[in-house]
Amino acid sequence: MSPDRTFPLVPATPRRHGARVLLPLIVAGTALLGATAAQADTTVELSAEASRTAPNDLARASVFTEASGATPGEPGKQVNAKLAEALRLAKSYGAVQVQSGGTQTYPTYGKNGKVEGWRVRSELQLESADPAAMSELLGKLQGANLGLGALSFVPSPSTRAKAEDAATEEAIAAFKERAKRISATLGQPYKIKQLSVSSHNRMPGPMFRMAAPMAADVASAPMPVEAGQSQVTVTVSGQIELDK
Repeated sequence: MSPDRTFPLVPATPRRHGARVLLPLIVAGTALLGATAAQADTTVELSAEASRTAPNDLARASVFTEASGATPGEPGKQVNAKLAEALRLAKSYGAVQVQSGGTQTYPTYGKNGKVEGWRVRSELQLESADPAAMSELLGKLQGANLGLGALSFVPSPSTRAKAEDAATEEAIAAFKERAKRISATLGQPYKIKQLSVSSHNRMPGPMFRMAAPMAADVASAPMPVEAGQSQVTVTVSGQIELDK
């Protein structure tokens, strides 16, 4: 039987080669992330706006009549009679569009808190692209004891669309000019990444509300009005991307 052989213990060799392999991988990965970040495009937000003046060539008005009575039926008859006469008068003006508005019936209360009567109110809505016709009609309606609920002047849809189109073109051109300046200053080419367009009226037409009925001899004359102008403003905002 062979004698037992003893083998010397050899200390384990540290796995330095593993560390030497892993470290370059970490460094390489970090360098890759840094290169990716350095190559990322820059996004810049900017906006531009332009305005165009539009004539207020559309008049809108509401007129009303009211009556009170002990029962709802009594003032209702009075209001209906006045409204029928107002409709007949308004329809005689071909340049004015007319339609019935809202009608309200509500109780009136005495000092004791109990219902002591009823009040009825009804309206007509008017619209016209002829300010002179609207002015004359309003004078006659006030002479017929109808009150003026509201009067306003705005650009008609077609007039507003023309002003808005022109302002949009100008605002987009201004946006592109700003983008070019930024691009030239930074020495980097650009492309438009996102764009939005919005518009609004900065200067609405004059408005009048809740004028009481006038005496017939005063209100039969055309109502003096001045349509004026509105300013249509278009804002273009968005993002551009600068290439590295």
